[in-house]
Amino acid sequence: MLRNGLEPWHLLVVLAVIILLFGSKKLPEMARGLGKSMRILKAETKALREDDAPADGAPSNATAASTATPAPEQPRPAAVTPSNVTTASENTKSATGA
Repeated sequence: MLRNGLEPWHLLVVLAVIILLFGSKKLPEMARGLGKSMRILKAETKALREDDAPADGAPSNATAASTATPAPEQPRPAAVTPSNVTTASENTKSATGA
């Protein structure tokens, strides 16, 4: 009974129903979304495999990078906030002594 369960005409009927339900404008958007989610899934599984690799005893690139000597820390510039920003008129007043 299920020996030839999925024949080519079955696929055509399923494709026709999908086109009728979603329309031809939504299908490319759905395909793009599916492609993006597949890429994200692939990247996440790759990251999980790389995280599990050091547990097996084989050093990975992340482990080698963490054991290297760190670079000296560079001083960061001060953040610009409204409290430490002076306007041109304030600079003029302080220069003229007003």
